[in-house]
Amino acid sequence: APKRATKFAANEQYSKLYMSLTGEKKMTQKLSIATGISAGVTEAFVVVSFELVKIRMQDKANAGKYLNTMDCVKKILKQEGPLVFFKGLESTIWRHAAWNGGYFGVIHGVKSMLPCAQSSKEQLLNNFIAGSVGGTFGTMLNTPFDVVKTRIQNQTNVIKYNWTLPAVGTIIREEG
Repeated sequence: APKRATKFAANEQYSKLYMSLTGEKKMTQKLSIATGISAGVTEAFVVVSFELVKIRMQDKANAGKYLNTMDCVKKILKQEGPLVFFKGLESTIWRHAAWNGGYFGVIHGVKSMLPCAQSSKEQLLNNFIAGSVGGTFGTMLNTPFDVVKTRIQNQTNVIKYNWTLPAVGTIIREEG
């Protein structure tokens, strides 16, 4: 819930800010993409630590290593220090910026192509269609960055992946 709340609240605030800065009276697709990217960057700072804990707890190699979430947090903190909770921040920024920019940009574009809703039921259908297309597109954009983020956050001893774009290249070269 905090992730979604951050995404939508940040997008709304950036929308107001960017419209004010550009003098636009209505959101445009370009502004929707820009506000989505900005909201994604904001969201990344909020979720990166939670993502690290989630990734560590989901790894099969760590089965039985942690009793619960707080035990995982304590062990990570003790073994790797407090800064590790920002490990993967750069790839998390790429992931969320790509998803949110794609999502909000596509939603704006799809809604502009749909017929004007004449009822709340039609509005719900339009929102569903736009959200589904936007979510699908956002996921297609962010998946490579999500793979890299997961691998960076799961590294403890041997460091193979450092920065996002070179890591994407390494994965493509080695795995297709």
